[in-house]
Amino acid sequence: MKRLDGFPGSRVIVLPNSVVQELENDTIGEDLHITDIGYYPQAEGHEVHRNKGINQYVLLYCVDGSGWFAIDEERYELRHNQYVILPANTPHAYGSSEQTPWTIYWIHFKGKKASFFADGGPYAKEIAVANDSRIEERLLLFEEIFGCMAMGYSMDNIHYAITCLYHFLGSLVFPDKWREAKRSGSVGVDVIEQAIHFMHDNLHRKLTLLEIAEYIHYSPSHFSSVFHKKTGFPPLDYFTRLKVQKACEMLDLHGMRINQISPQLGYDDPLYFSRVFTKIMGMSPMSFKKRGQTKDDAVDNRILHTN
Repeated sequence: MKRLDGFPGSRVIVLPNSVVQELENDTIGEDLHITDIGYYPQAEGHEVHRNKGINQYVLLYCVDGSGWFAIDEERYELRHNQYVILPANTPHAYGSSEQTPWTIYWIHFKGKKASFFADGGPYAKEIAVANDSRIEERLLLFEEIFGCMAMGYSMDNIHYAITCLYHFLGSLVFPDKWREAKRSGSVGVDVIEQAIHFMHDNLHRKLTLLEIAEYIHYSPSHFSSVFHKKTGFPPLDYFTRLKVQKACEMLDLHGMRINQISPQLGYDDPLYFSRVFTKIMGMSPMSFKKRGQTKDDAVDNRILHTN
């Protein structure tokens, strides 16, 4: 069944037309502003056709699975760790793969400077995973934009979201600069640190031991042994604890529910993830949220330094 929205765990904000019109005449908003923003996890059957186009640019950022997009009936593939910015006022269509439904972050934006971020043409751009890729930081920046807009349509909220949008789009259009800005300059990086960085960048996925080991060019058995010796945990157990650590942050700082969190952390079944969370934290997600506990070193230590 083909559908536009309504996917489990999805989140969407659509600005009212009155707010959009105000932004078009606003000192900051006239240059760049958001009209719609959302997140669709494992969006099976997702498909959109706009035969006349729309007057906004459409960013599709695929972080898992795959899909496709078409410009003037020319069709292209969009895979995980790729994004595309579809041009305004141009017929287009896009949809999720039937075999591997995509998980996408998407934004509709417009303004006098909007075309600057789409000058590379409507083609899929790769976001390669590397030690300094900062993928998780980019997704946190998206959450900053979404969370701010979810607080209401005051100009302060929207202006801050626009400021973050420049940064978010810049991280995609200038990926090398985005990475260079955070590099430590160290000559060598420990392979276990590389593996943990890779895990952080893929919290939204279901990684296998082989995938992680291949990333650092180790055999699975050797990698598992070295990782366990240094961290005290098998690699996939550690990866699960990182997911729970992230869930604590999302429960506390973003006020999200477990059925919203689980698909963002690679779990199809919220009840199963709730059991995983409870086993590691010693309390249910609801109990954790009610305690009003912030994500601090004490929480991290309990998750990553206890069996």
